[in-house]
Amino acid sequence: MALYDVFNGDADGICALQQLYLNEPRDSVLVTGVKRDIALVGRVPARAGDSLTVLDISFDKNRDACVALLEGGASIRYFDHHYPGHIPTHPALDIHIETLPDKGTSLLVDEYLGGAQRAWAVVGTFGDNFDEAAARAAAPLGLSDADLALLRELGILINYNSYGATVADLHFAPDALFRSLAPYADPLEFARADPTFDQLRDGYRDDMARAESAELIHPGPRHTYVMLPAAPWARRVGGVYANALAQAEPERAHAMLTERDDGGYVVSVRAPLSTRDGADALCRQFETGGGRKAAAGINHLPQADLDGFLGAYLDAF
Repeated sequence: MALYDVFNGDADGICALQQLYLNEPRDSVLVTGVKRDIALVGRVPARAGDSLTVLDISFDKNRDACVALLEGGASIRYFDHHYPGHIPTHPALDIHIETLPDKGTSLLVDEYLGGAQRAWAVVGTFGDNFDEAAARAAAPLGLSDADLALLRELGILINYNSYGATVADLHFAPDALFRSLAPYADPLEFARADPTFDQLRDGYRDDMARAESAELIHPGPRHTYVMLPAAPWARRVGGVYANALAQAEPERAHAMLTERDDGGYVVSVRAPLSTRDGADALCRQFETGGGRKAAAGINHLPQADLDGFLGAYLDAF
């Protein structure tokens, strides 16, 4: 029997898997990719008797692949917080999906494990820009302010590493980054002892400095958007810069539009943190759009659709 762990390459997906690995050590095949690479289940060559755990990727984008594997005799355990669409009933499908605006996959796994690896759940939750939920989850750990701040920074850095058009844009391939984290039961130990942390911190600071030089455009009273060039640094930083802007102005919606090498834009949208609602509905209006209520994106917005997107963006918030 083969085991497969299929996970989003961002902080929420990686930290969800880290919790399960620490609690259920196993030898599995890792299937992952950049943050927006979410149609992952279809890459799994599972057979009858094989088992998949799927973390932090939309069921809606993987439904057909899941059904095919289930009909072939595989079993699937699925944790996610994105819009799922129709979820079929099958005796070999174990579903843990909630779409609350401030509860990510790391917290779903934390709940499943009864808080057994809570510190890593806090890291993943900070990485998904759910600061208040992360602080609430961390309260029983009795951390100092400095330790809590370090967990937040680690979550942001793991998330930062997931953004790019391809794995070549990233500092570390997501499966390699997970393997660096895997030996550490305590994320604070990883942050203080592993050179991977310092490499991510240096890259993040350099890329954010470039992003912060871009013009902030305010097309409406509660809206901001930023245009970034078709460059690796911009592809890496767009999502985390959108998160930082959202934290700085919680009453505003924010959009990051990064030019693609082949034309058009990659779009990251953040709903106002005061409401955390509407980002997914906006992005699903466009062919390659999806996400969750608080944060969503469009993988390819054609140049011809730019004005239409900006109009819909104003209407949505």
